[in-house]
Amino acid sequence: MVEVPPDAVDDAAQVLRLALDGDSDAVANAFDAVVDRSGVVGAYDVAWCLAATMVGDSVPVGRWTLDFPDIEDAGYDTRWVARFVSAYANSDASTGEALFGAALEDGQLPECLLTLAGSAVATLRRRTQ
Repeated sequence: MVEVPPDAVDDAAQVLRLALDGDSDAVANAFDAVVDRSGVVGAYDVAWCLAATMVGDSVPVGRWTLDFPDIEDAGYDTRWVARFVSAYANSDASTGEALFGAALEDGQLPECLLTLAGSAVATLRRRTQ
């Protein structure tokens, strides 16, 4: 997988804590703070860490197809998260970067990042049940 700076891991942990508390405004503010400090690249690194949280540590190398039933009927942010997590699972940083750039250009990145944080929290909660 792609290496990210240590501060991205810390920022992702902070985003997860805030998302676990259900505070979407604080999650958005945390991403804004990352962008202010590290630019859009910093936000990408945090998003990549969140995708890593969802996928887990022991992913065998290979091409993965994740099953997202009826994904084409989902909203932009949900489709984006599914594709971004798939890019992570496939160690495909260039696709992840392209998805990130497209969401930014489409004005959808803030909502996509909130959905990603919420999805990561849902994944963590499901693992602990």
